[in-house]
Amino acid sequence: MTTYLYDAMAARLGEARAAQYPGPFPLDGLVRNLHGDFTPMMCGGISALLLQMLHPLALAGVWDHSNFRHDMVGRLRRTGDFIATTSFGTFEQAEAVISRVRRVHAKVRGHTADGRAYSADDPALLTWVHVAEMSRFMAAHLRYRNPHLAREQQDRYFFETACIAEALGARNVPDSCAAIEAYLDAQRCELVCDERTREVVQVLLNAPPRHLVVRPAGALFMRAGIDLLPEWAANQLELDMPWVQRRLVRAGIKSAMPMISRAVRSGAYHRALARFQARP
Repeated sequence: MTTYLYDAMAARLGEARAAQYPGPFPLDGLVRNLHGDFTPMMCGGISALLLQMLHPLALAGVWDHSNFRHDMVGRLRRTGDFIATTSFGTFEQAEAVISRVRRVHAKVRGHTADGRAYSADDPALLTWVHVAEMSRFMAAHLRYRNPHLAREQQDRYFFETACIAEALGARNVPDSCAAIEAYLDAQRCELVCDERTREVVQVLLNAPPRHLVVRPAGALFMRAGIDLLPEWAANQLELDMPWVQRRLVRAGIKSAMPMISRAVRSGAYHRALARFQARP
């Protein structure tokens, strides 16, 4: 098997240290702790997808090569499966899912509405997708779980998760808080909100959760995802929220977190986590 992930980890951590890990991340490390927390991850995942759609090349790939109008929730679920496998799986499981995604990416290519060529395996585009995800996951963790997480720990999270993007083919991946902030600021001149962007965003915001118990909280998840966007991104997407509404959304998510955790404990994401965590 091709070792995209192991090679990326060895390049970052050194061969000896990478060989000590049971999978991509330490058993008791921040990445596993953060990625196993369903409610913040759900809110962060929605926010990441909203942010990603501002990039015209990322948007074109979704527009041309996905059935987002009929299965937006499925897209979120598949992203969740990928996160669960690469976070909690063995090297073999993580390498397999990364290889599968790379094969899919190799077929996703075309041209934007204004004629620019795009491909899902473009290293720069992979970096954008990764940064949007990891930055929003961290934002959700800080908002809903641990607002006092030390900057050094946040840096460690971005450093360790960068290997996933590199295994997928990304290059020059920002791997610290400062680098993430500088990268997002530099990308702003490339971002666009047009009719296609607004249509994809509306499909996402109107997509009901599949889990019946969580469905009543679906609108709350969506508002929380908007609330987690950088202010400039929310403005560009025309998704501004009054401060009073933001406070209500944050209070609602925090109040609902225990109920939501119980409701999804038997769901696919948590079954995957339990299966991975049970492995030696």
